[in-house]
Amino acid sequence: PILYSYFRSSCSWRVRIALALKGISYDVVPVNLLKDGGQQFSAEFKAMNPMQQVPALKIDGITLSQSLAIIHYLEDTRPNPRLLPQDPKKRAQVRMIADHIVSGIQPLQNLSVLKQMGEKKTEWAQNCISSGFQALEQTLQHTAGRYCVGDEVSMADLCLVPQVFNAERFKVDMAPYPTITRINKALLELEAFKVSHPSRQPDTPAELRA
Repeated sequence: PILYSYFRSSCSWRVRIALALKGISYDVVPVNLLKDGGQQFSAEFKAMNPMQQVPALKIDGITLSQSLAIIHYLEDTRPNPRLLPQDPKKRAQVRMIADHIVSGIQPLQNLSVLKQMGEKKTEWAQNCISSGFQALEQTLQHTAGRYCVGDEVSMADLCLVPQVFNAERFKVDMAPYPTITRINKALLELEAFKVSHPSRQPDTPAELRA
């Protein structure tokens, strides 16, 4: 497998965690979202992913984009360890939390949006993340065990950790979100989350390395 990734992309990080948890070795092709006006806009990359976004994963003779589609494919083809609970209610909760982050928070503070916000980008990002986290904190108070849904790592957790990393980058006050903070801390102790961390990627700038 070949993963087209950017060290600080939260969408890429979700996929890196899934690959690590499932023990799938892969090669990384870095796509720098800032350099050369954004390498994702090159004709070569556009031919592979018309949305001009990372991640993209070449695996089993196909190329997939969109992080959750990639993770679902990995779950379907390499089911151990599982990232979706067997219980239908818990499975729905995992998908709900993942969608909450992937659709309701992350796109609003994505690089392409922030570019358009100009000087207000930090304030915009803080507001988007805070309003999303207020709802997420309430949800997690009903679903969480050690992790987002019960005590098993799930697809929801793969979405949570990169989003908390973004929140910290934008200096969001995390004090109002004790459940999010507790789960994030527990997940960052796991090896799969450590090896996939933005500070430990081949394209991580020297000054940001762990």
